[in-house]
Amino acid sequence: MQALWMLLAATLFATMGVCVKLASDFYSNFEIVMYRGILGMLGLMWWCRMRGLGMDFFKTRFPMMHVWRSTVGVIALICWFYAIAHIPLATAMTMNYMSSVWIATFLVGGALITQRPDEPLKRQGPLVATILLGFAGVALLLKPTLNDDQGFAALVGLISGVVAALAYLQVSALAKIGEPETRVVFYFSMGAALAGGAGTAVTGVSAFNWLGTMWLLPVGILALLGQICMTRAYASGATLLVANLQYTGIVVASLYSVWLFDDYLPPSSWGGMALIVVSGIAAAALRARSLPPTPPKVQES
Repeated sequence: MQALWMLLAATLFATMGVCVKLASDFYSNFEIVMYRGILGMLGLMWWCRMRGLGMDFFKTRFPMMHVWRSTVGVIALICWFYAIAHIPLATAMTMNYMSSVWIATFLVGGALITQRPDEPLKRQGPLVATILLGFAGVALLLKPTLNDDQGFAALVGLISGVVAALAYLQVSALAKIGEPETRVVFYFSMGAALAGGAGTAVTGVSAFNWLGTMWLLPVGILALLGQICMTRAYASGATLLVANLQYTGIVVASLYSVWLFDDYLPPSSWGGMALIVVSGIAAAALRARSLPPTPPKVQES
């Protein structure tokens, strides 16, 4: 089931990316981040009201863990937007999607430190290999390039991937201590609203535009639903599988670019998408094989 949650999240985020692209003609990145956070908070508050839950539902015994998750998540988002503005989009996307590689690095590195050196790689090695295969597909699909004067922006893009990995691992940690995904997403939305608002206060507010506002609403709704699905996927404990399936978002985004914006994809890009799909299927199969068999039901006489 965790695979389906991540596939749904990837599709929602890719669809949101289309709306962000259209909204960016009218609003700055900081404004989009701010409105995304505000709409997410309002959506979750409405959800609580419909279910008869008060604001007490959002009270937590682990405030600093939520602060850390929101902080690293917002930093990753802002760094990614900065990279998009200053280096080729394909390069920025590739560096951000390195978060899955960093997740595998952190998990296996931590296991090597805390366990016998031969144990982690035997257990996690094949899943790590599928992540690297998927990333090879991402690089083949996007074909990242870089100019000599874009070193700093490239470093910021690389940081966005590292920090995003920390955010996803924190989501998994919050799930392990029993925090519901809606509470996790609420505090992340609050962090996005505050950071976006601070940036907007510095850069200024854009003039109101009905067409641009029409794209902001689906950005907020799709981001909220995508965050909930992604959080639920990482809460399953299958971190490496979920990290791999995250690559499917770029496949969906590429298909959108062909369908909606008449972009041309060369044969090598289709080959990259095939690699991503194959790596996801392989990761799901490896995860299924590693699960203990379900005991047969005993029929009552």
